[in-house]
Amino acid sequence: MANPIDGGEFECLSGFGNHFSSEALAGALPAAQNSPLVCPYGLYAEQISGTSFTSPRNRNLFSWFYRIKPSVTHEPFKPRVPGNGRILSEFNNSSSSANPTQLRWKPMDAPDSPMDFIDGLSTMCGSGSSFMRHGYAIHMYNANKSMDNCAFCNADGDFLIVPQQGRLLITTECGRLKVSPGEIAIIPHGFRFSVNLPDGPSRGYVAEIFGTHFQLPDLGPIGANGLASPRDFLVPSAWFEDKSYPGYTIVQKFGGELFDAVQDFSPFNVVAWHGNYVPYKGHNSFLFDHSDPSINTVLTAPTDKPGVALLDFVIFPPRWLVAEHTFRPPYYHRNCMSEFMGLIHGGYEAKADGFLPGGASLHNCMTPHGPDTKSYEATIARGNDGGPCKITDTMAFMFESSLIPRISQWALESPFLDQDYYQCWIGLKSHFTVTETSPENTNLRNGQ
Repeated sequence: MANPIDGGEFECLSGFGNHFSSEALAGALPAAQNSPLVCPYGLYAEQISGTSFTSPRNRNLFSWFYRIKPSVTHEPFKPRVPGNGRILSEFNNSSSSANPTQLRWKPMDAPDSPMDFIDGLSTMCGSGSSFMRHGYAIHMYNANKSMDNCAFCNADGDFLIVPQQGRLLITTECGRLKVSPGEIAIIPHGFRFSVNLPDGPSRGYVAEIFGTHFQLPDLGPIGANGLASPRDFLVPSAWFEDKSYPGYTIVQKFGGELFDAVQDFSPFNVVAWHGNYVPYKGHNSFLFDHSDPSINTVLTAPTDKPGVALLDFVIFPPRWLVAEHTFRPPYYHRNCMSEFMGLIHGGYEAKADGFLPGGASLHNCMTPHGPDTKSYEATIARGNDGGPCKITDTMAFMFESSLIPRISQWALESPFLDQDYYQCWIGLKSHFTVTETSPENTNLRNGQ
């Protein structure tokens, strides 16, 4: 059992990929076996599996819960009314559009009417299919009320939640996590959870992956102390409630559609648990001074092809820029990967104007992108005498994927779509000069 540490008002366990154990009542974990005839305190034993039973040991994910009532105790699922038609998990010609244009969205305003985390989800783009167990979706959330008398369960994939404004109090079957802007939360496939808003309205970003799970990136030649560290992640300690909740609703996302099932008790009734399939949060800033995005990768969802990710989560925190005789902002680029970016606070070094906290941008496969006109001209004007420079008050991130995303109709028709994004590059002018006056160069200038 890992030693509990302070996870922001709640005790948490530190580590990534560990086999954890936690109990809210001493002795609630069975000794020496997982499913005894009678569990301590009269609890029910229940397993949740994040991989097939026969997956290799180093990739086999599961946990055992010891709960007051089993999760199967509910009425049949029925389509949720009203649903949320902005959520997608199948990306094809009928549900979404191909679009190679550089796209950017302004921050969303707070909702006009009461809206919780479930109803506040809107899919921006994605690729693949939750039914085929391969692909991903990128959503934005915009909520102004806590989830009331209900819990959410995503049967399609894992959620990586990035709050930009307002803290989230996330209650899960393993315990509670408080997640602030600048932190992330991962809710694995199949876990039931509830989102409360202790600060009022909250908005942010969600990456969802189908058929795989996030893991720490390999270190390779970077060395032992690069990228994210296992100790930068926190897992909740066991916490439970034993209350009657008439009409309590489990909202299940299944194939991108929402279904309701009613029960009369809280799903957060797990008194003890152990395993390696758990919700967790990332609670640290990772400071690097290198411009290559791969060095800032915090979590990756790999494909079967080595070095190629279904989805990477990459951050751009405060850092020093020290390279000499170098164009220090991100260089102009066309990429076989597709890049969705968000901004938590501050500014982003390659975009002097228009990219705002709470906004987003998408640069699709082989679509050119790079610094805007103001950023380029300011960098050139400083020349080689700028000296070391520290970028402060910033936290940007990127979801990067090898799969080409299709754009949801909602995102393309959103009033927050920046129709003038392309203008930030239109002002780039030619700096081409030929300084030598030899006949060869003169002929080249004249097109001879």
